[in-house]
Amino acid sequence: MSAVPLSVLPAINALLNATSAILLTSGYLCIRARRITAHKLCMASAFVVSTLFLISYLTYHYHVGSRPFAGHGLVRPIYFTILISHTTLAVIVLPLALVTVSRALRGRFDRHVRIARWTLPIWLYVSVTGVIVYLMLYQLYLP
Repeated sequence: MSAVPLSVLPAINALLNATSAILLTSGYLCIRARRITAHKLCMASAFVVSTLFLISYLTYHYHVGSRPFAGHGLVRPIYFTILISHTTLAVIVLPLALVTVSRALRGRFDRHVRIARWTLPIWLYVSVTGVIVYLMLYQLYLP
């Protein structure tokens, strides 16, 4: 079995982020509809997909490093605003997600709900902006 080429990891990362966003949204809609089992499945899947993303992301950047943004003009500050907010919130969402999942697994649903109200929108924002950063960096503004 051959290894995945490093050059495809950014696209895989974007796909994992998009999948996470879909699963998070589906999980939210399921819990609003009181579909508890479907909610658990969606959120557990989002956690697994996000974990795979993190492994892939760290692997790519360990081997390749960072890529400079090639866009010019007004798009440049827009890109960096998205990137900085994405990166800052990505650091914050990791412990939030761990605590949120931990509380659910321990059956502390009152405490789970309190933190999930913060975790979900941040996690969703990070997933969606991850796709936007990918598109801007690897598809729209090429060097």
